[in-house]
Amino acid sequence: MDWERILLVFTDILLPLVAGYLLKVHNVIPQKVCNWLIRFNVTVMLTVMTLMSFWVLPLSPQLLWLPLIGVLITAVPGVIGARLFAGAFDNYLDRGAYVISAMLSNIGTIGGLCAFIVYGETGFAYVQLVAAPQNILMVAAAFPMAKYYYEKHKATEKNVKLQLGFREMFITWNQVGILGMAVGMALQFLGIERPPALGVLFHNLVHILAWVSLLPVGYLIDFSRAGRYYRKVVSMLWLRFVIVPVLFYFLFRLLFTDQVLLGTLLIVAGTPAAINSVITAQLYKLNVDLTIASFLLTTIVFVLLVFPLFFFYIHFGGSF
Repeated sequence: MDWERILLVFTDILLPLVAGYLLKVHNVIPQKVCNWLIRFNVTVMLTVMTLMSFWVLPLSPQLLWLPLIGVLITAVPGVIGARLFAGAFDNYLDRGAYVISAMLSNIGTIGGLCAFIVYGETGFAYVQLVAAPQNILMVAAAFPMAKYYYEKHKATEKNVKLQLGFREMFITWNQVGILGMAVGMALQFLGIERPPALGVLFHNLVHILAWVSLLPVGYLIDFSRAGRYYRKVVSMLWLRFVIVPVLFYFLFRLLFTDQVLLGTLLIVAGTPAAINSVITAQLYKLNVDLTIASFLLTTIVFVLLVFPLFFFYIHFGGSF
């Protein structure tokens, strides 16, 4: 087992969260620096990373099922969350935050690491193919959805009809990551090989991306304010760890027979709410505390209960 990769749970996930929280507690950096890091992550880091990853993304017909599953595993929970659970909240800022937390799951970081622990490099590679579309969907679908709920809230406050055009919804600087995807795919389609040096750069940028992404999340965490929402987002546990895995299990069984792939995809289907939901809520002025409550609650339950049960089931010879 690669202990260095397991160590990344602490160096690339826990440490930046703790660092961001301590920076806020001790007033080391102001809020505007946190906001700048968020926008730098979305407009620069995400664009560069999507360009380089899509440049070498395998596009064989068989593997194309996995990005498609990545799309479904983002869209379906979002629809279920909006239809079944978001109506329990009184205002659109809360509803939008809940729907975004339902849409975006922690596939690439927690899902990738857990798949690696159970299945090694093969599981990790499968997860990345599923996770790749979520970065694109964050800017192409989650951002416009967050924008919609924010504008709906403003319209309700002013007691006017919502008027939101295509440009306001889909054409903003927050969507520039789509350009990276398009350029990367174009380079691959043209047969231009990615230089090996960029591969090395990519692996180094992964760690920088983790810190740029997670440090602002740690800065935004307010345990006392988030604590008010834990009971209100308990339904997220049902959505993330029961409804979505059960629904997708039957789809996976229809498409695949490989036990490693099936197990990896079930890990993906059961991952907790994403850190990016917090970033999205901050960008579009939704209820950040609600997304943090969803992120913390689902992550704790996944790490302490869901994943250990899955691990021991596989360890003792369980199959799907």
